Amino acid sequence: MIRRVAVLPQPPLLIPELAAGAAAECAELREACLAAARRLTSASPDWVVIGAAAGAPAVPEHASGSFRGFGVDLGVSLSRVTAPETELPLPALVAGWLREQAGASSVRVHLVDPDTPSGQCEQFARELGEHPAVLVLGDGSSRHGPRSPGGEDERAEGFDAGIRDALAKADTGALAALDPALAAELGAGGRAPWQVLAGLAADGGRTAEVLYSAAPFGVGYHVAVWEQA
Repeated sequence: MIRRVAVLPQPPLLIPELAAGAAAECAELREACLAAARRLTSASPDWVVIGAAAGAPAVPEHASGSFRGFGVDLGVSLSRVTAPETELPLPALVAGWLREQAGASSVRVHLVDPDTPSGQCEQFARELGEHPAVLVLGDGSSRHGPRSPGGEDERAEGFDAGIRDALAKADTGALAALDPALAAELGAGGRAPWQVLAGLAADGGRTAEVLYSAAPFGVGYHVAVWEQA
């Protein structure tokens, strides 16, 4: 049974050492993410993590890595077991940092390619099965406003409003119905992980709370917690 789900974004700016001058501006988002992660740990000290990375590389259990590729040599680990450092994709690094901050024992990271079709996301969910604590990582559209990373697109606001509403209602049908082509055009890297979540939680019966939803740097960031009713 899935007792609790935390849905978080994965910007490197979450980590104070990487945020530098923007650390204060990221404080509200960071606190919401840490609050959601702590609630996940209260459901289980061992998490299953769903994220997206090109090619969907396998992430070794108990792996360690570093954010040095993002400008700071800050090490993280996916468990309390010491392991040799390896190159980890961003979702695994963020999951490792959150694990340490929230006092979890271990995280098992499962990645899908960002271009994975909706039906394959559902199949991926069936293969994962059920776990007490699930962390889903992914960002919304990167096209909010003229200074956004992807360039402004007027559809971004409506797209992320729909994501916020779906997360606030634990509406797996709305997540499953997301258009992969539109999500790609809007630079929404969370689409595939959210659709895996839709498959995992398709049985319904969950309460939901959105802790944060905004686009402070031109990218949609959503933090939500779903719990078994």
